[in-house]
Amino acid sequence: MYLYHFYDRRTGPFKSLTALSPESAKEILESIKAERPDSFCAQRNAEYIEKRRDCEAVLRKEFAAKGGMMEIGSPHYMVLEYSPWLYSWYEQPEFIKIPVEEFDLKTVSFTYGDSMPTYSDRVNDGKEYRKKLYTYDEILEVIAKYGMPQEWNDDGKQGPERYIEAHVWSDRTIKKYLR
Repeated sequence: MYLYHFYDRRTGPFKSLTALSPESAKEILESIKAERPDSFCAQRNAEYIEKRRDCEAVLRKEFAAKGGMMEIGSPHYMVLEYSPWLYSWYEQPEFIKIPVEEFDLKTVSFTYGDSMPTYSDRVNDGKEYRKKLYTYDEILEVIAKYGMPQEWNDDGKQGPERYIEAHVWSDRTIKKYLR
C-alpha cells in the first residue's frame, strides 16, 4: 500500500496552514483564493483554519490515547492509495507516492474519510467509523469490512468518505521526498 500526498505544483508538497501562525495561515488562504480561484482550496471559508486546528487537537488527543508518537505539532496530510477526487482539487496537480513501509507506523494515524467530517457534529449517520481514529492495523480491518472509499464513493454521493486520510506526525520520511 501507498500513502499519497496531493498538492499544486506551484506551491510544492507538504505545506500546512495549521503549522503556521493564524495570521500567516489567513494570508496564505487569501492568496490561494486570489491566485487559484478554481482550486478546491480556494472555496474554504474564513473559519476553515480554526476548525482544522480544532480537529487536529482531537486527532492528537485520540492518537496519544492509542500510544501514538507525535514528533511534530501539526501532521502532514496524506491518503491511503490514489484518490482521483483529491487529484482534481488543484489547478496544477501533482502527487507524491510513498510506500507505507517507509514510515514508522507509530507516527501515523488514520480516519476512514477526511477527519473534518469524520469528527463533525453535522455528520450523524451512525456509521461505526465516525468519530474514530485508527492505527494502521486497525484501518486495515476497517478496509477489509468496507473497502476503499475511493472505489465505492469517489463522487461523494454515498456520504463524505471519499478516501482514507493519513496523519503523518513525523518529518523523517517526508524529508526524503522533498526536493
